[in-house]
Amino acid sequence: MISKRIAAALAGATTVSLLLVACGDNGGGGQSSSSSGDSVKSLTILDYYNNEPDKSLVQKGLDSCASQLGITIQRETVPGDTLIQKVLQQASSKTLPDVLMLDNPDVQQIAATGALAPLNDMGLSGDGVIKGMVDATSYQGKLYGLAPVTNTIALFYNKDMLAEAGVQPPKTWDELKAAAKKLTKPGRYGMAFNANATYEGSWQFLPAMWTNGGDETDLTSPQVAEALQLWVDLVQSGSASKSVINWTQGDVNDQFIAGKAAMMVNGPWQIPALNKNPKIKWDVVTFPLNKPDQTPVAPLGGEAWTVPLNKDQAKQQKAADFVKCLNSDQNELAWAKARFTLPTKLALLDQYAKDVPSMKAFAEQVKTARARTGKLGDKWPDAAKVIYQAIQLALTGKASAQDAFKQASGG
Repeated sequence: MISKRIAAALAGATTVSLLLVACGDNGGGGQSSSSSGDSVKSLTILDYYNNEPDKSLVQKGLDSCASQLGITIQRETVPGDTLIQKVLQQASSKTLPDVLMLDNPDVQQIAATGALAPLNDMGLSGDGVIKGMVDATSYQGKLYGLAPVTNTIALFYNKDMLAEAGVQPPKTWDELKAAAKKLTKPGRYGMAFNANATYEGSWQFLPAMWTNGGDETDLTSPQVAEALQLWVDLVQSGSASKSVINWTQGDVNDQFIAGKAAMMVNGPWQIPALNKNPKIKWDVVTFPLNKPDQTPVAPLGGEAWTVPLNKDQAKQQKAADFVKCLNSDQNELAWAKARFTLPTKLALLDQYAKDVPSMKAFAEQVKTARARTGKLGDKWPDAAKVIYQAIQLALTGKASAQDAFKQASGG
């Protein structure tokens, strides 16, 4: 799931870089150097899984690896929107943890500051991991994080509503617009999505933009404008609510659960809430294509586990071994099944889809999914801001889909 990132906290990159590089001399709380990995008895961990059930589910995985490695762990959890600020504070005070969890779009930004140890140097690799996640967690040719699980977004639909209207799950944009129009009636919209003025609004737009061949390196291209026109058409036709400019992904799911939307763009983290409402019969398909020869491309979510630089080489290696354990096949499958997420290893996806049928579309979608930072690296937040500002301009009628990105870019 996309996190609430604090781009502003990273604005002072030069200062941050100095702080983080300094922490490498004495990280992990200033431990002295150990001669062998066997002498390492405990590791400190920082993550933002601070809410249940994720907090306990993740703890179970952490405890399992601690047991396998014969160590104890001291874990700290913080709210998602405070993690980066916490990392910067710990860097300045040289108290970074031994193992640090980061949202995948943040890995390159933190790696660029010199705070993280390259995992390749400690016997880890991204072999067999979906390309999008390797792209997200690599910086200047080196791997700095591994994510046991990932997620993405696709198209949910209410099976009963579509059956009643004689509508098949849409495979193309034209079919999506036609289906949404036919499914719309008093008190119900055919389609719901999040188009708010946050990174979440940009994240939900990416399947349309990327699938259509649009690219964050050229936001004024016809392909990007066509994708924005899809959102505009859905709203202007009355098939989607004008309120999408304010909705979060949680709000979108609430509309779907309440029967006020027949289809929605959303992620698998909504499945537990959907399962609490057994009257709703739903399914998921990959995001529709504008043209038949296209491949659905959606953004990758999920968090990576990293190893901050540490003067204590034995402790740093033990932390890397811990990250390796978290990313074992067994743990990837266990975490994915427990949390409605997806393994990041390609070889596990087909079996996982068979074991958890509700995740089949997501398992397909994630194979071709992309990292938000894959092309722009730490400049991605700037592009994301332009994207959500352009969406707002177009959906409020202040600019055409063709002009919105030029206007949002300051052109």
